[in-house]
Amino acid sequence: MFLGIDGGGTKTAFTLIDSEGQLRARHLDGSLYHPEVGLDGVAAVLQRGVQATLQAAGCGVDDVAFSFIGMPCHGEDSALQPQLDALPGGVLPVGRYRCGNDMVCGWAGSLGAADGINIVAGTGSMAYGEWRGYSARAGGWGELFSDEGSAYWIAREGLALFSRMSDGRAEPGPLLALLRCHFKLADDLDLCAHLYGPQAAGRSGLAGLAPLVVAAAEQGDRAARAIFVAAASQLAEIVTATARRLGVPMDAPLSVSYSGGVFQSQALVLTPLRTLLADRLPRARLVRPRLSPSMGAALQAARLVGRPLPAAALARLEQVDSA
Repeated sequence: MFLGIDGGGTKTAFTLIDSEGQLRARHLDGSLYHPEVGLDGVAAVLQRGVQATLQAAGCGVDDVAFSFIGMPCHGEDSALQPQLDALPGGVLPVGRYRCGNDMVCGWAGSLGAADGINIVAGTGSMAYGEWRGYSARAGGWGELFSDEGSAYWIAREGLALFSRMSDGRAEPGPLLALLRCHFKLADDLDLCAHLYGPQAAGRSGLAGLAPLVVAAAEQGDRAARAIFVAAASQLAEIVTATARRLGVPMDAPLSVSYSGGVFQSQALVLTPLRTLLADRLPRARLVRPRLSPSMGAALQAARLVGRPLPAAALARLEQVDSA
């Protein structure tokens, strides 16, 4: 059996599968984003999640051949790296797991661990791809100056639009009323207290405002809709940069897939993204994800131990994952 752990900025998904493509257990727990929850918080989530998953499957750690743990920010702090890599050792046998960035989970799930690029747009954003033995990533430098096209970025752009609407710098639209209602604002400037005060939401909480921008766009707010066109343009740029870093020839067929909550707004993001990719990478084909990122993490675990799942097992997992 193979354990996949897809750690995100908001939640962590645990998935246990076997070599025949049978789903043995699933579990959801808290964030593995260590800048927000701390190393102790990451260790606690791993401890709870692994134990709950194995208990649901009726097995123990010795029954798991290998595990892959995708973590936000993994590989982005050389000094901290040994500590992050050691954290799963509190609940999993040392030598039978590997940690990596959570972008690998999205790629392995979306493309079935085949050559191509996956663009992730959840709380943060980045792209990761593999091509003829090479791997590369682009984007994902954090919410302060990057994570373009992510839920955090969309929420931040939406808040900026709200301020312009309130000031009269932009034409008022549905977003104005939606945010006023959400925060129960007696005065628009009270928004500052919600965002900067002692009870201010962190990265994940701010990203959670993105659905309000979605709702505004769906209600006909043209300025809000423009945010999603800009998000798609940023994501297409990240994909193009990844293809360039991989050395993919412009005339080579290339599978591009996607994962993350931003893509739930398919018409708002995927439609312009498909058009933009057709211009920038003419032979790229935007394909629906085959499997969830947590399934991808389990596939990566099998791959790392030299036992990649055969096509029949992948097909079986696809049926389970879409159910």
